[in-house]
This record gives sequence, structure tokens and C-alpha cells, in this order.
Amino acid sequence: MQSLDNVLPDVSELQLLFARFNNEHFGGEIPAHRIAYNARFGNLAGRVTYKPPLIELSPKHFERHPEALEETLLHEMIHAWLFARGQNPNHGTAFKRKMRELGMRSIYHDLGSAGPRQESARRFILRCDRCTMEILRKRRPPANVSCGRCSRRGFDPRFPLRVMEVVEARDVTDEPRAARRRKPD
Repeated sequence: MQSLDNVLPDVSELQLLFARFNNEHFGGEIPAHRIAYNARFGNLAGRVTYKPPLIELSPKHFERHPEALEETLLHEMIHAWLFARGQNPNHGTAFKRKMRELGMRSIYHDLGSAGPRQESARRFILRCDRCTMEILRKRRPPANVSCGRCSRRGFDPRFPLRVMEVVEARDVTDEPRAARRRKPD
């Protein structure tokens, strides 16, 4: 059985596809862009940046919908082409005109959102001992973090947040209310 990772073209194949599309559809006007996969994308299928020139694509979306990869690359290339020509690279009239010329119908994708490949179960509670505010986070915060309610501006060592890792989760939906109120001995 073939793994999902083998379905996607590797980065060198994407670079060749970029060069072919640039010549066929844009007259070679798009400056060289590095093409890369970005596994952090959850809602985005693709993104272009101009400095540095980079087009990033979501492997999580295209593992499920490989047929959408070429159209997404073309979509990002239209942004890059308009930017290279000094035009507004947003989804305006020129963008939509070029899309229609390439046979594309919509600026939106219907690939849905792609959750993380492996969701971490780690959770952290940040607690301010002064105002008792508590915040639940998936990621461990940096070492110097202070309470936003108490400090108002940047880091203030007078109002540090205590970081606690959640080490156990219990389902309490079926537990009787009296048992939930009772404190352990």
C-alpha cells in the first residue's frame, strides 16, 4: 500500500511545475519563487509572500485532495504575477480576469480545514495569583510572561503568570452533582 506522503509531488517537482506554468500561462513574468510545503496550515491551502519570494502549500489538504494542488499553485502564482507587474495582487478584477482566462471559477477552495496530523494532548493553565485569572493553552508559554489584566503593557515581573501543566483529564459528565461538589479527603 502506498503511503499518503508519496501521493504529493516533492518540492523539486513543484519547482518544475511552477516553471512550466510560469512559461505557459504568465509569459515567464513571475520572478523565481521557492515552493515549499507548510504542514502548519489548517485553513489555508496556499499562501504567497513576496519578500522573500515564496509559495507555501498545505500538505494536509493535498494529501486528501491531490487534484486541487495544481489549481492552488496557479492561484498563488496569479497573486505573484500581479505583484510582479506592479498591480494590486488581491482578489480584485485583474485577479478574477486572469482566473477566468485560466479556466478557474472561484477564488475560494472547498477543501475544508485540516486539523493537525497528531494533536498534542498537552495542555497548560496560566494563572495570575494576584487577580486569579486562569487561561488554558495548548502550548507552553515563554519563560517571561505576565498577566495582561494586571500589567497592561508588555512583560511586568511584578505580575508573573504561574504555568501549570494539566496531567490528567477526567470525564465528569456522568458524575452526580453532589460528588462533584464534595472535596477529596
